Amino acid sequence: MFLGKFLARRLLNYVVLIFIATSFAYLLAATHLDPRAYFEQMQPPPSPEAVNNQLDSLNLNDRTPIAERYVTWMSGVLTGDFGRNIQGGDVTSQMWMKAGVTLRLITVATILGSAIGIAVGAYAAVRQYRGFDKAATASSFFVLSIPTVVIAIVVQVIAVAANDGLGLQLFRYSGEYSAGFDGAWWELLLNRVHHAVLPTFVLAVALFAAFARYQRNMMLDVLGADFVRTAMAKGLTRRQALFKHALRTALIPTITYFTFTFGALVSGATFTEKIYGWHGMGAWLIDSVLRHDVHVVAAVSWFMAITIMAASFLSDILYAWLDPRVRV
Repeated sequence: MFLGKFLARRLLNYVVLIFIATSFAYLLAATHLDPRAYFEQMQPPPSPEAVNNQLDSLNLNDRTPIAERYVTWMSGVLTGDFGRNIQGGDVTSQMWMKAGVTLRLITVATILGSAIGIAVGAYAAVRQYRGFDKAATASSFFVLSIPTVVIAIVVQVIAVAANDGLGLQLFRYSGEYSAGFDGAWWELLLNRVHHAVLPTFVLAVALFAAFARYQRNMMLDVLGADFVRTAMAKGLTRRQALFKHALRTALIPTITYFTFTFGALVSGATFTEKIYGWHGMGAWLIDSVLRHDVHVVAAVSWFMAITIMAASFLSDILYAWLDPRVRV
């Protein structure tokens, strides 16, 4: 009963935070972007009356009070309508299509990066100061010292050099799938997987490094704890004590840390999508800022808030599962 109340309270908090984050995103975009300039720079330039009429039809006219524009936009959001983009297209339909692209990318990267990072960090702690620990520490610090955008560019350059050297397209580094590809569904799936390898690798590597370092430190904190020695004294082998007690306890703070790393992953995906030609939410956000597209920027911000809060809620569930104190 208490667990259900705990999760319900957390979920309510996240809903409020999503509303606040989305509202701030809209207000910042509406006050700092200039949709009027998008139309005035067209050739031939439209008349001021035509620009005003177009902005009014899109709810983007800067001469309309921002409170009125916000209420109109938020009323639509509450019914699932995020308005129209600066070109007149439906933002909602485009958002769900691009959200699928981004979710495919970050979901796989999250699973691979966090799982491998936790495993490497835990084993490095068990093998403290030995060869594996030193190699894992050096590689983690090296990756953490490099921004994700730099890693994405370097990996792409290496892929181009490798393809040129081998004389074949071993690595795909542009687009979600090959242009004009025609084949069965499973062939298209393989083609998409082929294109997803490098961008997924870039995001997973950055996540792996963060989790490896954090999990190593958390594991070291519990290896010498009394409850681990007690478990071994009761007959458990060292391996059983490490898996059933030490690792489970060390995962509790790591689960909380997951929320913060996931936020960084979503930000890193923005640049990775642009570099690798993926038409997801990140690339859409960059293009929309350049076009002064207020509604798209606010919609992407809403999506990012949703994903980060969903990751936070998942971490709450895992936290409650790992820590019996939450359930009692």
